Amino acid sequence: MEAAFEAVHRHGFQSVGLTDILAAAGVTKGAMYHHFPNKMALGYAIVDELLSAYVDQWWLAPFDGTDDPVAVLREMIETRLLNLSGEMVGLGCPLNNLAQEMSSVDEGFRQRIEGIYRYWRKGLAKALRNGQQYGTVRGDLDADRAATVLVAAIEGTMGLGKATQDRELIADCVKGLLIQVGQIRP
Repeated sequence: MEAAFEAVHRHGFQSVGLTDILAAAGVTKGAMYHHFPNKMALGYAIVDELLSAYVDQWWLAPFDGTDDPVAVLREMIETRLLNLSGEMVGLGCPLNNLAQEMSSVDEGFRQRIEGIYRYWRKGLAKALRNGQQYGTVRGDLDADRAATVLVAAIEGTMGLGKATQDRELIADCVKGLLIQVGQIRP
């Protein structure tokens, strides 16, 4: 699955050939078909397992055990977005890429991708509500709405970075995001 994930991230799900995935993984068709009945099932598994884990590790796990989600969010935005590797700038966010490519093409992909975005928004909203309880997040903040806007802004930053290959534009987006995050404080 890791090899398939990498190939899909580089070339897109529709463009990558099964033979390319098998060669990268070093497995035979029979071995792949033992685990996945077809390329679509492999694609669904990439979304369900690897993209879900990517969002969890990159964007949600850092909130575990914190009473100040604003500080954590600022740190993540600065370190993750300003320090994207050249490859990550060039390839963009794997979740956003698949959302753009497959959501209008296949309902199974759309539902899975929407589920990951929902999971991300709900996890971020939960962290913001936790911060409200500790007084580190404004009490009048609509945590669900703020989480939706922040996820959209993060994904937009990565999408603009990919489209323009311009790190200065990414830095400008990060500055704007940090202004938004600063407005979450009481």
